[in-house]
Amino acid sequence: MDARLKNTLLFAVVAALIIYTGYAQSANAALQIVNMGLISAIMAIGVNMQWGFAGLFNVGVMGFVALGGLGAVLIAMPPVTDAWTAGGRGVLLALLLGAATVAGAVMAATRLPKGRMRTLMVLAILVGGFFIYRAVFDPAVEAVEKVNPALEGYLGGLGLPVLVAWPVGGLLAAGAAWLIGKTALGLRSDYLAIATLGIAEIIIAVLKNEDWLSRGVKNVVGIPRPLPYEIDLQNDPTFVERWGAWGLDPVLASTLYVKIGYMILFAVILIILMWMVEKSLKSPWGRMMRAIRDNEDAAEAMGKDVTRRHLQVFVLGSAICGLAGAMMTTLDGQLTPGTYQPLRFTFLIWVMVVVGGSGNNFGAVLGAFLIWFLWVQVEPMGLWFMSTITSWMPEGSPVAAHLLDSAAQMRLLTMGVVLILVLRFSPRGLIPER
Repeated sequence: MDARLKNTLLFAVVAALIIYTGYAQSANAALQIVNMGLISAIMAIGVNMQWGFAGLFNVGVMGFVALGGLGAVLIAMPPVTDAWTAGGRGVLLALLLGAATVAGAVMAATRLPKGRMRTLMVLAILVGGFFIYRAVFDPAVEAVEKVNPALEGYLGGLGLPVLVAWPVGGLLAAGAAWLIGKTALGLRSDYLAIATLGIAEIIIAVLKNEDWLSRGVKNVVGIPRPLPYEIDLQNDPTFVERWGAWGLDPVLASTLYVKIGYMILFAVILIILMWMVEKSLKSPWGRMMRAIRDNEDAAEAMGKDVTRRHLQVFVLGSAICGLAGAMMTTLDGQLTPGTYQPLRFTFLIWVMVVVGGSGNNFGAVLGAFLIWFLWVQVEPMGLWFMSTITSWMPEGSPVAAHLLDSAAQMRLLTMGVVLILVLRFSPRGLIPER
């Protein structure tokens, strides 16, 4: 079969599955799958740039996604005036002191001659700066977190339009990726994976515990949206009259309107990213990255700075993941640090890339939609299947109870089966790299 026809049929099958979901369940369910599929596709493109282009094994995806979500909070949420008055200046001063301490230690380490004096000087700067930093930081944070802790208890953001927060979320993730890459990209693939996973866990721990920054596990709710709220549309006489003429209930029409609006926004961003990434892949830079991926020693012998190029693609891929994280937080309307789990934001995205076809951006998009559809639909299908095969068993049967309780594990079972089947029969993915 022709490759182009095969790829078209694969996308058509996934589209048919989503359309059938809209027919069998509801249009809202289908649109929700599409919207999260678009966001997952953007995340998969970011991971595909790192792994498919450069062979970088990054399993800290959830950390960069979480930083993108934090960017949405810091940009779009309004500032909490009382919290800034109580301790905002103290927090800023403490952060500046911490940065000055690190800068002073680096300066001492680079300018002083090697020896005991340099070691003592660096230790003195770090220890002294740490105590000064905590002396300023702790009382300021305590004052901020005491300000209406049930609803606020944090500094808030800048109150800018939420669409501005999306690229800022990407920049925040890119900055963190640069700092991580400068220290971790010299490691071999397995050690790099361990390092990125550990750093991602540190990022999530910070978001969970620093209430002054992100309200921790109390979550930030009410993040502004680029689209109107459903209740406002339902109270708009013009909207109700317009959609009522088509015979649609105002509640259903408002939810469809908002979800379709998000779908258009996300699709535009995905198309722009796909165009940019495809252009870069086919450029001399893209050919160089694949040459480095295939044989680092040969590329280095040809004069290519392998470490620098790895850092470039690591930052770019992480920025795309951060952008997707900001978009997802906006769609949810809240930042919930407790939900950033490796199972969803690392393992699942990697399955999307591997199943779709690493090194192929269209494969990453196909894998994102297919795997997200299965992730959402397999559990209810598994419950239906278990209910069907246990319907003949007597009431109170322990076997039936066990099988029904096991339906919740169908997600993980299906992901593993799909991954094994694809690796067995199409080891390069459904749409392999050309």
